[in-house]
Amino acid sequence: MIKKELIPFLLFILMVISVNIASAQKKVFNGNPDTAFKIARDLAFNGKRKQAQDSLKFILTKYPDYLDIRAFLASTYSWDGNYNKARNEFKYVLNKDDKRKTDWIAYIKNEQYAEKYYKSLLLVEKALKLFPNDADLLLLKAKSEFNRRNREEAYGIVQKAVKIHPKNQELLNYKNSLEAELRFNTIGVSVSTDYYDLDKDNGRANMYYTSVTYSRQTKYGSIISRFNYTNRFETDNYQFEIDMYPRIINGLYAYLNAGYSNSPLNPTQRYGFELYKSLPKSLEVSLGFRWLKFSTETTIYTGSLGWYTGNSYLGLRGYMTPGDPGTSGSGRVIYRKFREDADNYFNIEVGFGASPALDRFAPGFTGNEIFQLDSQALVLGYFFSTKNKKNLWGFTASMFREEKPFSKGDYFLYTSLGVSYSIRFK
Repeated sequence: MIKKELIPFLLFILMVISVNIASAQKKVFNGNPDTAFKIARDLAFNGKRKQAQDSLKFILTKYPDYLDIRAFLASTYSWDGNYNKARNEFKYVLNKDDKRKTDWIAYIKNEQYAEKYYKSLLLVEKALKLFPNDADLLLLKAKSEFNRRNREEAYGIVQKAVKIHPKNQELLNYKNSLEAELRFNTIGVSVSTDYYDLDKDNGRANMYYTSVTYSRQTKYGSIISRFNYTNRFETDNYQFEIDMYPRIINGLYAYLNAGYSNSPLNPTQRYGFELYKSLPKSLEVSLGFRWLKFSTETTIYTGSLGWYTGNSYLGLRGYMTPGDPGTSGSGRVIYRKFREDADNYFNIEVGFGASPALDRFAPGFTGNEIFQLDSQALVLGYFFSTKNKKNLWGFTASMFREEKPFSKGDYFLYTSLGVSYSIRFK
């Protein structure tokens, strides 16, 4: 038990401790901010980043609007990978003075380091309103688009920038590097085979697919022509298609498709249209349709939601087909893990549902049946380029589980293997 005479002494000690704590908490810098700033910078550049950041924050207790100090603090956070802290400091600085071009550049680079490429693009566009046609900002805009895998858009931006700043060496070097990578013509061929087990009475021989493509990148978007040959149900089929991806405005582009065939198992005509729109948070959505003409006409409505995060892409695509004997639906989940660029990635897809668009026409087909067959699919792919980006290879392996057309509820399995090769040239 504490003696009564000790109680006043203990209360005095507690009061002193409380005063000291409060004093320490309210401690404010009291010195020459310029001299202290120089010392903090030297610490930062000599690898003592934590001490430098503590010193910079201490100076800001007295001079919170010393923007050079706050901007340098933001940069040190960015160097350390503390992108959120850096973002908050850059926001503070630019809200106080938005004419600081160097800090706009540092803020944009911080978002690129954080792999927030859509965010960096939005910041560049804001900065360009304050500094129109600035060479440094146009270069960052091109790099933001390139990192978002919009390579042609990046090239268009840097082309425009070089016209405005023909002697800027950084822009010229970046333009040259893009030209080396962006060979605008590509010829490719792909072959694949579906393997069936005739012993299991699925009524199918192996099926063979070959496509030859030629694509051209233009300032309006890419154009792809494709000749398809298939041998299915021991019948030769031929089809010609054209795909186009026109850019409409920044962040909005379209997909157009037209195809023709006079082969028995292909639609005689096919058309497609879809709009793609970039959204904040590195999201992209699309909505469109596919129209197919067999002996009857079929319209398929489709849409997708995609998310780019770091070096990965996660997408969900759905299909809905109204009509007899009822509306059918199918979907596909897609995951891609990119390596250094969009030519080098691992791909996995999981498909499910029913769709009459898949042409599952077995022996006994009269030309009038439209099957709504349940199915599941697992597709694995690996795609890569040579070091000079001139040669592209792809390998796929798939497994499918499908319902038999004339035996509802009865399924069979089959596998598929494919390989593709493309060569780029100017």
